[in-house]
Amino acid sequence: MANQSSRRNFLKAAPLAAAVSLPLADSLFAMAAAPAATVPFQLFSAEKLADAMKALQAKPGNDNLFDAKSLPLTVVMTTEDKKNGKEFEYHEGRDHVFLITDGATKYEVGGSPKNARNIRPGEWLAPESEGATALELKKGDMLVLPRGTPHKRSTETSVTFILISTTGTVPA
Repeated sequence: MANQSSRRNFLKAAPLAAAVSLPLADSLFAMAAAPAATVPFQLFSAEKLADAMKALQAKPGNDNLFDAKSLPLTVVMTTEDKKNGKEFEYHEGRDHVFLITDGATKYEVGGSPKNARNIRPGEWLAPESEGATALELKKGDMLVLPRGTPHKRSTETSVTFILISTTGTVPA
């Protein structure tokens, strides 16, 4: 008898519970909808990247592939020949991802910067970084440097790389 009473109470209450939850479900699904993109997507085809690399290898320098002011990132392709970083640099508000697309280079990363000086807000240089790790990067290697990581690059011959830099605050 108790089972029949419980079943009747459930059948009476279920439609009411469903009706009350409908507005809540609508607002939850509305919050989950993706916001509209502020910048249209961009495709960098292998052909476009190869053309950019050829141009940079003919005349070393930087090609800002993507730099939207409304997004917290930039993408730059760089070619450099026989260049040695004089000092370590590190950034309070930028992370770096380096992808070596041709050639090779050496990095010194990490450690404790000595005699650092602030050159502009969030940007630092130091003549040395005690305990830095030496790395040799070649075509196909990728290096991720979180903000605040001292780094210095030295290129004996030639290197081409793509640098993705993120900016902004890091969620806690």
